[in-house]
Amino acid sequence: MAVQKSRKTPSKRGMHRSHSGLKRPALSIDSQSGETHLRHCITPDGFYRGKRVIEKAELEDKG
Repeated sequence: MAVQKSRKTPSKRGMHRSHSGLKRPALSIDSQSGETHLRHCITPDGFYRGKRVIEKAELEDKG
């Protein structure tokens, strides 16, 4: 088992952990519907890159 030779200083420990912070998700705004969505994912209404890719079932027809 590997054992470090000497103790890691607080400065080096902080530098090691500097990339561990949480980043905000990358968001995009759809050009057609104006909805905010995650990058490379469709919008809740079924649009991707300005084109409708999934038809949503109309809830009004069942009502």
